[in-house]
Amino acid sequence: MSVRDWLPEVAKAREAAIVGSLGAVSLDAIDARVHALVALTVEIHDRQCVQLNPATNVMHPRAEAMLSSGIGTRPSLGYAGAKYEMGLEAVEEIEVIAASLARKVFDAKYAEIRVGSGAMANMYAFMATCKAGDTILVPPGTIGGHVTHNQDGAAGLFGLDIHEYPVDPSTYTADVDGVREMALRLRPRLITMGGSLNLNPHPVAAMHAVARGVGAELLFDAAHACGMFAGRVWANPLTEGADLLTMSTYKSLGGPPGGLLLTNRADLAARVDAIAYPGLTANFDTGKTAALAISLLDWLHDGPGYASAMVATAQALAAALAARGIPVFNTVNGPTQSHQFAVDARGWGDGDAAARRLRLANVLASGIGLPGLSGPGADAMPGLRLGTPEIVRWGMGPEHMEELAGLIAGGLQGDPTVVASRTSAFRQRFTTLAFMRP
Repeated sequence: MSVRDWLPEVAKAREAAIVGSLGAVSLDAIDARVHALVALTVEIHDRQCVQLNPATNVMHPRAEAMLSSGIGTRPSLGYAGAKYEMGLEAVEEIEVIAASLARKVFDAKYAEIRVGSGAMANMYAFMATCKAGDTILVPPGTIGGHVTHNQDGAAGLFGLDIHEYPVDPSTYTADVDGVREMALRLRPRLITMGGSLNLNPHPVAAMHAVARGVGAELLFDAAHACGMFAGRVWANPLTEGADLLTMSTYKSLGGPPGGLLLTNRADLAARVDAIAYPGLTANFDTGKTAALAISLLDWLHDGPGYASAMVATAQALAAALAARGIPVFNTVNGPTQSHQFAVDARGWGDGDAAARRLRLANVLASGIGLPGLSGPGADAMPGLRLGTPEIVRWGMGPEHMEELAGLIAGGLQGDPTVVASRTSAFRQRFTTLAFMRP
């Protein structure tokens, strides 16, 4: 086996152990092992553990069925009514329906649904607005700015000149005055917003004014916050002045794995369309497109109800944790006005260490950077990120958060292995999906 020397040591060891276990194992045995691992993953996420990672969700079963419908391998290059491969009459109707629903959910004039991921949606946006060498201003990667906006992600790979702007720790949003000073000095081609932790509505209109003042475009990355916009809890960035809205479709949106890009500008839509076809996407998974369409119907059915429940449940959980002595991170508006919040995890080392500890308690979470705080190392993330998209979809609400907070606090403050069985018992009480079309 070739060892990938560039991997972290722990990753190299884990990969070597898995490959080494295959040895001379038969094809049938490998087949059985893959099936067993899939079953174990379902058991972990749907029965054993409470999922508080806001970067994941559960799909409507009818949407999930589209992924295994058999249509995902049917090539579909080109536009509806003008495809050169035959037998795609139904497929092209699915594509048009999905795009139409996306436009309706997000009050957008144009939607690009062929994007493979939120990261690729950002790459499309960078290519549609910039050329290699152009300057862009982005949220800092150390405190929630997504890697795709930074050097190691799509922006860096595209060759953009990246500058991180300051964040106001009192709101955990862009420091507009600081961004304005940088914009006047650096004259960027693009300014980006949004991140992996969104506690308060972002100052989109003010950032739009900054961008226009220097002739820049404004991109809002709604990978995490898209549910707040789809549910009308927060103002739509497109109506507030964003030129492009990108997102992942499987987080707070609760759809299939993939990306989505929206705009109200015909010129940008045309550029994005050309990047998608005949550019970078070409063929794409039609099963995913059908799944997205079914998922978007849920938002048209009761999006405001789902989004409001996510916020109320996050606020209730944050309050219950704070009452138990867990140091919840606060802004001037309290812990959160969204489906996410954070804990100052430095008492457990950092957010990653706290998340690993909670894993032993069968609670799933993740680390995150927080403004004004630093961890024990350069790469440490002092925050623990928690979110409610999946637990609300499984029927949990504010009335259940006192009990859940007790399990989380027990995992952090005591022996997490003692809490694990109680967490699983709690999780198994919630077996009916909510906020989905019947």
